[in-house]
Amino acid sequence: MARGGKAFKAVAKGMAVVASAAAVIERRRRAAMAADPHEQALPALADGHVPALAEAPGPVPVTRTDPAPAPTGPAVAAVAPSAAAPPAAPPAPVAHAGLGREYHPGRPATPAEAVPWGLRVAAESTWRLLLLGAALYVVFYVVDMLRLVAFSVLASLLITALLEPSVSWLRRRGVPRSLAAGGVFLSGLAGIGLVGWFVVWQVTTNLSDVTTQVKTGVNQLRDWLVTGPLHLTQQQITDFANQITKAITTNTDQLTSASITGAQIAVEVLTALLMTFFTTFFFLYDGGRIWNWALRGLPRHSRFAMAGAGPKAWTTLTAYVRGTVCVAFIDALCIGIGVDLLGVPLALPLAVIIFLGAFVPLVGALITGTVAVLIALVTQGPWTALMVLVVLVVVMQVESHILQPLILGRAVRVHPLGVVLGVAAGGIIGGIGGAVVAVPLIAVTNTVVTHLRRRNEAGQAVFTALEAAREAAERTAERTAEEAAGRTAATRPAPPAAAATD
Repeated sequence: MARGGKAFKAVAKGMAVVASAAAVIERRRRAAMAADPHEQALPALADGHVPALAEAPGPVPVTRTDPAPAPTGPAVAAVAPSAAAPPAAPPAPVAHAGLGREYHPGRPATPAEAVPWGLRVAAESTWRLLLLGAALYVVFYVVDMLRLVAFSVLASLLITALLEPSVSWLRRRGVPRSLAAGGVFLSGLAGIGLVGWFVVWQVTTNLSDVTTQVKTGVNQLRDWLVTGPLHLTQQQITDFANQITKAITTNTDQLTSASITGAQIAVEVLTALLMTFFTTFFFLYDGGRIWNWALRGLPRHSRFAMAGAGPKAWTTLTAYVRGTVCVAFIDALCIGIGVDLLGVPLALPLAVIIFLGAFVPLVGALITGTVAVLIALVTQGPWTALMVLVVLVVVMQVESHILQPLILGRAVRVHPLGVVLGVAAGGIIGGIGGAVVAVPLIAVTNTVVTHLRRRNEAGQAVFTALEAAREAAERTAERTAEEAAGRTAATRPAPPAAAATD
């Protein structure tokens, strides 16, 4: 029994030493927690577990299996003031939640936040531009596959814009729609046929004289090359002519294939003309219902906007076509008169060619006018050709600075740089047809975009005004309710004395 009592006392002393050591360790741990703000923010639960915060960094929580004895006496007094003290040091780097790396106060939480804002905006804009470019490429590819249909429809729109005012005038005079559309269409077709017949007649009538003048001009040009400032010899000129003849002889197969290609082009042009005439008649006869049908194919929220933009776009197209016809007529008349006064043959056919070429703004009349310069060179000599070139340049300057601003006015607001770039892009994409339709397409697009932007601005202004009116009405209603409540409280009778005493 004595030995048992001694053993029990030894065990009790050991347990007391262990308890004292545990109390010292706990006090030190609590002091460290009070000094660390992240540990201070982690409350201990009743079951001894410390919850981990998902966002705030801190030490990894430790699960305790045995509750430690609560500190008493001076330890509590030493810990309590430290709990209210401000943080003394920044948190130590620990593993960031969900990223598998150490957390630093100056490092962004995610890699996307480390990308500069300008670079992120550029990337967002770039992929949208690439998507838009891909869509435009698909559209152009489809248009190129169906180029006959596309150019026929566009040419029909241009011709309809020129003839539709006449149809409307006849309709206002009581002429039936079918008769008005058919009469104007046949009149336009007859006018185009007369112009073509006149050009062919003039060329065939003056062909023999022009051939003689060309031969004379070639001989004069050869003499000028020999006696002029170039001082070429007859042998050099003969070698050059032989090289041209040899090139023509050796490329007979290519010329034959070119003639076959020319026949295919002629068939395509004839098909496009027939399709254009057919489409133009129905645009004149039933254009309004065709436009309504196209509107029904749009989304419901876009119909009202496009219903307002359509008439404005048609007005712009009509003004452009009529103004271009007027400018082209003045260009052809002036250049034709100048060519005729200088004695150049085929003045009238050249004037018609210049009229057709003037439908390509700024550059069309100048390019077709070079034909007159070449004919003047081979028939009348270099000085006459130089004078024809001067006439062309003067007429182009008058067109650019006087005729187009005066005739087209403010109906077609396209900058000259936009015209040149549009004509170049249209010519690259669609050839002559693309160059003809590029500028009216730009003008119509500009009108539609301007209308939609102004409509959105007007809608935003109306919405702002309605919101302001609603807020003013709410404030007025609140003031009225407050005044009514104040009047009710003022007129309410006072409670009896007995009730107040109770």
